Amino acid sequence: MPSLTHNAVAVPREISGSGYVSAPQTVHVFSKYEGTITGLEVAIGDKVTVGQILLRLDEPEARFSLQMAHSAKASAALALRASIVERDQAAAAQKRMDALVARQVTSVEEAEEARRDFRIAEIAVLQAQENLTEADINVQIAQERVDALVVTAPMDGVVTRLDAHVGDTVLARVDSVREDQSMLTLVDMTSLTIDADVAETNVSALRKGQRGEAVLDGFPDQPFAFEIKRLEPVVSAEKGTVSLHLALNNPPDGIRPNMAARIRISLAPNQPNSGDTKQ
Repeated sequence: MPSLTHNAVAVPREISGSGYVSAPQTVHVFSKYEGTITGLEVAIGDKVTVGQILLRLDEPEARFSLQMAHSAKASAALALRASIVERDQAAAAQKRMDALVARQVTSVEEAEEARRDFRIAEIAVLQAQENLTEADINVQIAQERVDALVVTAPMDGVVTRLDAHVGDTVLARVDSVREDQSMLTLVDMTSLTIDADVAETNVSALRKGQRGEAVLDGFPDQPFAFEIKRLEPVVSAEKGTVSLHLALNNPPDGIRPNMAARIRISLAPNQPNSGDTKQ
């Protein structure tokens, strides 16, 4: 029976591929509550910092609810003060009754009634305190809704998309689930990466941390280094490629998401073409 032999696979001296610039730190900004846009503070291309005001909304019901919550809190505070006065008066009446009973001037039954009145007054104070606490929570909730009408940047970034206009009515975040329903998009331009595809035949020669060189079509004369951050665990059956996620080292000024890129990874002559691929 003839013996089986394995033909050696030639190791490429260089692996090449293509891809595009991606922005993993991208945020689509929605409104937490429904409202009407009354002011825009940014334009496309503006750089913003976390906490910076992006736009302002108005929602009359939210402001009315805050006024009502403040009014309810003031009433609860007055009710608490009144209940404290009544409790103190009941405590004084109980003390007088106890003294009269000791001198046998009044009956024990009247003294017991005074004690019951005091206990009822104490319970009323506790209930009034709970009512004030609830009213304070309602003020905080209403205030949070009004504060949310001023939309601020959740991170440092650049405004890359702005679909908001003064006079527009925007939906609450819970009702806006698609990215295209957001008001604007922020991208962190300092954390751009490249997602590139290389032929699956090269997968055994690739590993996390491996270095290479990239060139953007927009900056063909400014190559820069990269490092493999991650290899996708699944190969594309349609394209016969494996995807790489690359960390960039000193890319050109002006690099933008979705720019086309070409990559190459030079291999040492004695590097084996087999072994484990580290993720």
